Amino acid sequence: MSLEGKVVLIAGGSGALGRTVVPAFALAGAQVITMDRHPPSGQVEGRQAMQADATDEADVQRLVADVLRRAGRIDVLINLIGGFAMGRVVETDVAAWQRMLTMNLTAAFLLSKAVLPPMLARRTGRIVHVAARAAVDPFPGAAAYVVSKAGLVALVRTLAMEVAGSGVTVHGLLPSTIDTPANRSSMPEADPATWAKPESIAQALLFLAADEAGQFNGALIPVG
Repeated sequence: MSLEGKVVLIAGGSGALGRTVVPAFALAGAQVITMDRHPPSGQVEGRQAMQADATDEADVQRLVADVLRRAGRIDVLINLIGGFAMGRVVETDVAAWQRMLTMNLTAAFLLSKAVLPPMLARRTGRIVHVAARAAVDPFPGAAAYVVSKAGLVALVRTLAMEVAGSGVTVHGLLPSTIDTPANRSSMPEADPATWAKPESIAQALLFLAADEAGQFNGALIPVG
């Protein structure tokens, strides 16, 4: 899929998944702008790194306005931001609950809210959030994480209905455990052969971001 000349904002681009996704979009010809609370120092090939807190509405609005001033538009939003925490309901304190909701749901809401008006004005745009398989196939022991990701799926579905027919599309990916060095280290006894590969996630994101996917809206795609 060619994204030649597309302006792509990737939230969480400096994370483990971003290390695969960002180069894939750059290779496809996109002008990649990454957004992180702690962006990498110095120039990184294939991207323009910008700093913002995706859980702070004013900061998100500031960054989006800055991107629009510099690039003129935002064609694609890719949201890779997320967090994980263990704990059954009775073991989860309010702070941990709020942290998962903030990272996995509120950030997606604020990012979507910020980029939608300019996309709707141009009658074109792509928004893709990375959720989790657990959102539709929950498991015990990570209540706040599962509920927050289920909320993200509900947000994707709601947004897709709200933008239907506008030229803007909204999608979600539902990866299983993602094959990252951190996950391998934290689960040494697990078999990563069935985990979601970052390369597969990147290819799905590229397709959903492309013009050729214009007739798809509201897709929730399992990976792994």
